[in-house]
Amino acid sequence: MSTDHSTAAETVSAPVESPPAAALPAGNPALLGLPCFMVGGIGLTLYLFGYLPAAAVGTLVPMTLLVAGLGLLVAGWWAIRIGQGAVGAIFTVFATFWLSYAYLVLSLVNDWLKIPAASAGTAQATFLIAWLVVFAVLTLATLRLPLAFTAVFALVTITVALVLVATLNGSTALLTIAGIVAALFVLTAVYIFYDGMTQELGGPARPLGAPLVR
Repeated sequence: MSTDHSTAAETVSAPVESPPAAALPAGNPALLGLPCFMVGGIGLTLYLFGYLPAAAVGTLVPMTLLVAGLGLLVAGWWAIRIGQGAVGAIFTVFATFWLSYAYLVLSLVNDWLKIPAASAGTAQATFLIAWLVVFAVLTLATLRLPLAFTAVFALVTITVALVLVATLNGSTALLTIAGIVAALFVLTAVYIFYDGMTQELGGPARPLGAPLVR
């Protein structure tokens, strides 16, 4: 009984092909993140304008917690999953802002943190100062993005700054101005979302502006 040694040798020496790498999931996470961000922004705008009275501020919780917060978390995970680290970081930062804002509102309404009434303004100011710094740095760090994105970050930063000053001074006029600026960042987000959705459906791109830093 003979054995074909050449065939056996070829079998042993033949390279084993590795299975093809799994393709990363695709898509545009901004198509989820932006409308969720818009819901939180619209709620905040209506509150700052005075349409939503202070006694009903708890209405913002489902909008900021369940829509803006959780929706942006999912969009951030999606972006990171497809290798868009910067986009994922931006969405996740905004998600934590809305989630922490919702918790602050719940805490003040239900007195969970036992903050004395005399210190409520200082507590809110502390929250706003911390986020003002974060948003200012985020704006500067993303100047290489198209101008429309930078505009959103800058307008959010200005809104937080105005609310901070209004909180410290008890100025309703400044809150109204903050509401106007908030409406502007919501409208800018609407424009960016419209551009992204149009392109996803095969339409032309809209101009988003040249980056301020190249």
